Order: sequence, then structure tokens, then C-alpha cells
Amino acid sequence: MTETLCVAGGLVLRPDGSVVEADVLVDQSASEIADVAPDLAGTADETLDATDAVVLPGLVNAHTHAAMTLLRGYADDKPLDAWLREDIWPAEAALEPADVRTGTDLALLEMIRSGTTTFGDMYFHVPAVVDAVAEAGLRARVGHGIVTVGKDVETAHDDIAESLDVAREYDGTADGRIRTAVMPHSLTTVSAEAFEACVATAAEEGVPLHLHANETRDEVDPIVDEHGVRPLEYADDLGVLDEGTFLAHGVHVSEEEIGLLARRETSVVHCPASNMKLASGMAPVQAYLDAGVTVALGTDGAASNNDLDLFDEMRDAAMVGKLAAGRADAVAAPDVVAMATAGGADALGLPGGRIEPGSAADLAVVALDAPHLTPVHDVVSHLVYAARGSDVRHTVCDGQVLMRDREVLTLDEERVMAEAQNRATGLRERATGE
Repeated sequence: MTETLCVAGGLVLRPDGSVVEADVLVDQSASEIADVAPDLAGTADETLDATDAVVLPGLVNAHTHAAMTLLRGYADDKPLDAWLREDIWPAEAALEPADVRTGTDLALLEMIRSGTTTFGDMYFHVPAVVDAVAEAGLRARVGHGIVTVGKDVETAHDDIAESLDVAREYDGTADGRIRTAVMPHSLTTVSAEAFEACVATAAEEGVPLHLHANETRDEVDPIVDEHGVRPLEYADDLGVLDEGTFLAHGVHVSEEEIGLLARRETSVVHCPASNMKLASGMAPVQAYLDAGVTVALGTDGAASNNDLDLFDEMRDAAMVGKLAAGRADAVAAPDVVAMATAGGADALGLPGGRIEPGSAADLAVVALDAPHLTPVHDVVSHLVYAARGSDVRHTVCDGQVLMRDREVLTLDEERVMAEAQNRATGLRERATGE
């Protein structure tokens, strides 16, 4: 007999942004939403209580480096280039696969507890990431980050080969919850020759591309000086921009580059907290939306955020979006919620992001019965401006309950946190000799 789960007794955020009283019935064998209607609880084998709560699509963290939770607070208050070269890259050079597994476990624990069910991850030792995602029950698009700058030809070739091999080997694992991408780090850390190899192979094999782009002015100016065009024009000349490609950051872009992204149907993942912390700048999110560019939200890594709570990211996106546009009505709450749900799923090319029959059964239940969420005039406004990750009561991914009543069911919270502390200490000692 088909197993069914009903999330019952609350409000439901529909794809059009409306909020209605309804239950959500999940067909767990198909991992899909079967129905959204009142009074469905009596038809289900299992029920999750959504009383005094709103059911929304599981949040999508479309750009992060999950294992960097081990570097949370490791090097703060520094500009991006110095932060990377003096602190982050030396620490990452000392990473072991077990570090990445433990750091990813910690990230997944944090994401489950704050209602994120899907994420995009660029990092190293990807098999360890895949194992962690498979066990924890989330959905992800993963890839090995390619960096060729400062490497000899053979080492650079090996890095490219590893990213391509990872994309082939792990696509569709964990019963289809894990998909892959080829992930050159950025336009300034990867050679044109490497991009050409990546683009050709990715296109042949139908694998998307993901990279950082236009994050800081220091990434824009060298490309203009060397190639005589803006970075995204350079990327387009290399064949990088495509409807399957998703870019992280996109802070310093011209009007022409925004139009180019819209024409190529290339998505942008906005990471407002990281952009603010590293003083990278304010992305023109309203201009992206006005142009029809698909915009998603990402936290970036915990080393530059310093948490993976997408509710924080939604609030930051709305606030800084208004400053960037100089308009209080810019980057409005409904648009931000869409960026954190459907926009993220669309950017990653993964199911989810919408609550409707036939959609992936990825859900977050957010309690509304706290003082900071009282009174409730506008649920969507509350999700962006007042809610916190700690307000999430239940988390469901692919039809399976990952967290019930704030208890994570797929990870041992105490063990993960203890191992993360030990691994982080050992990593620091190896990286610094202290």
C-alpha cells in the first residue's frame, strides 16, 4: 500500500504567492505532493502538525561551500583577496577527506534545522560530500571546484579532469537526489584554455556549469584590461553562458551584462551576507528581476557569512536590495521568497520550490506562534523580515521527514558537533603549525 504523509492544520504558501488554509498530502513512494486541499489528514498514514504554522517549499541554498563550516569564524574582517590567499586557501590545502565529510555533516545539520532542503555545493573531496548528502537525506547539485591559476600544466589538467570525472560519476546518486555540475572557480582563477575544455565537455554530456563571476571590482578590471570586454562578455565568448549555467554573486555588472544574462537564460545566485561581510558590494537584484533574469539565493560558505540560515539571507537580500536600488519598494518580500524557493530550484535545475500536486515533496513548516511573529498581518512579510531558522518546526525532503518537532532524524546532532570541533582544531593546527 502507498505510504502517505500529511502536513496538516496550517497555512500553505502556494506558487502564486498566496497563503491559504490547507493540508499538504505527500505520496512518499513517488516522493511527490499528491494534493493540496483542506481536511486531508484522515487519508494519510502519517501526519505532521502544522497548527499555528505555515507550510512553504523547502528552501534552496543555491550557492555554498558546505564543508567550510569548519572555517566558521576562522578569518574575519578582511578583504576578499587577502582573506582567500592568506587564510582560506592555505587552510583548504590542508583539508583531508574526513574534514570535508565532517564539515558537510555540520552544514547539513544546520540547513535541515533551518528549513533548507536543497543546496548547490562547490568544493573539494566531493565523494565525501556525496556520502554526507546521501545519508542526511537532502537534495543537492555538487561539483569539484577547478582552480588553475598558479599551477603547472599537468596539475591544472588533473584538476579539470577531476571536476569532469566527478560530474560523470556521481550524477543521479542517492536515488536521484544528487546531481552534478562542472564548476570552474571563477573567470580570474581559471584559464581560458581550461574553460574551453570544460564548456565543450559539459555541453556534450548535458552537465551544467557553475562559477563565481563579477564578485568584486578586482575580478572585473583585470578581464577588461586583458581582453577589452566586460567579464560576462568574455564568458559568453568562451561559451560559458547558457540556460543551464548558474553564476554566483554577480555584484559588479553593467546594464549590457544583465541583458546578456537574460538573453542566455543564465541564472544568478545572490549572496548578500557574504557580499556585505567581504565588502564586495551590492548586487543590482531589482535590475536582474526587471530584466527577467532568474535570481536565486545562496549563503556562500560559513567562513564568509557566518551561518547557513536562509531566513537571514532573505532578510539581508530584501534590505540591501532596497539600498542598491535606492527604493523602498525594490526587492519586495514576495520576490525574495520566490528567490529562496522556486528561483533556487530553477537555477540549480532541480525539482522542488513549489507546493502543488506533482511537485517534489520538499517542505518546511515554520511556526508562527512566537512573540517576534505576532501579530500576523502578512505571512510572506514575516517569512522575510521576522522569521528565523529556529522557527522551523518540521523539514521534509523527497517525501521523507528529516526533522520532526525540531529533532533531526537523519543525523546525530551531538556527535556531528563534537566531531566538527575536533576536526576544525586539527585543521587549524595543520594549516598554521600552531
